[in-house]
Amino acid sequence: MPLTLPHGLGFGLAAVARPGYITLGRDEDLGEDRGVEALRTRTHDLLDAAYAQGVRYIDAARSYGRAEEFLADWLAARPDADDVVVGSKWGYTYTANWAVHAERHEVKDHGLATYERQRAETDALLGDRLGLYQIHSVTPGSPALTDRKLHARLAEAAAGGLTVGFSTSGPAQADAIRAALAVTVDGEPLFRTVQSTYNALETSAGPALAEAHDAGLTVIVKEGMANGRLAGPHAPAALRTVAEETGLTCDAVALALILRQPWADVVLSGAATRAQLASNLSAATARLDDDQVAALAALAEEPRAYWERRGRLPWH
Repeated sequence: MPLTLPHGLGFGLAAVARPGYITLGRDEDLGEDRGVEALRTRTHDLLDAAYAQGVRYIDAARSYGRAEEFLADWLAARPDADDVVVGSKWGYTYTANWAVHAERHEVKDHGLATYERQRAETDALLGDRLGLYQIHSVTPGSPALTDRKLHARLAEAAAGGLTVGFSTSGPAQADAIRAALAVTVDGEPLFRTVQSTYNALETSAGPALAEAHDAGLTVIVKEGMANGRLAGPHAPAALRTVAEETGLTCDAVALALILRQPWADVVLSGAATRAQLASNLSAATARLDDDQVAALAALAEEPRAYWERRGRLPWH
């Protein structure tokens, strides 16, 4: 039976399961103690809060430090959370050795050998709780789009009950999405989900995500806060104005804008504190009028400029 992802807001572990990440303001959010146990406790506390507020999709990845480990621990301690859908990703290897500053934080490889190794690592931690396994950050030139041996192994996993998807990054996300939609095994589409960056500043993937949704894929939106650029202290003036008009926080407005998209099935919160999480989740009840939406639409940047700026964000 195909996996059904709970629509609405989900929770991603990218910012809390490793000591270094590129979200603005993270120094203040996490403080000085970035030890394994401190972040394990923080992750579990946020998972408790997310579950209590109705979140039922949790997003991890092999490269998110100890995200899968922390999540597995939490699931083992919360048998009542058997309705949580778990997604993870393979294709990047975490290499920072639990350091905030490292020469390389992660190494990308979409080859079959990496899939086999990381699938075994994920299975050892999450076992049959894993519902969705995605290729991490596919770009148009990724070998994952053309490697027929890899496709065959992914199709085997799908036949065994695992939902197979992909995520995208970079200024050519739309091209990557359309290329992935064309990937078939024995005449059947291989991928059932797509996870892409989409936010008020980076909207270029929107038309391709609509096409993916129309083709039957579940669409997951990541980086809805643009790595903190749309949060209160860093938000552009137009976003702050709409927040004041609606009585909402900037982050709630930013996520509400995405939730308006008819193709957006799951929108991820990447909160690092309980207060951020509650504020993010309030987007589910936010209402924006046409003038406010138009004002926010004017914030969109040229994709290459957006991704170049993202690439300059410091790990901290």
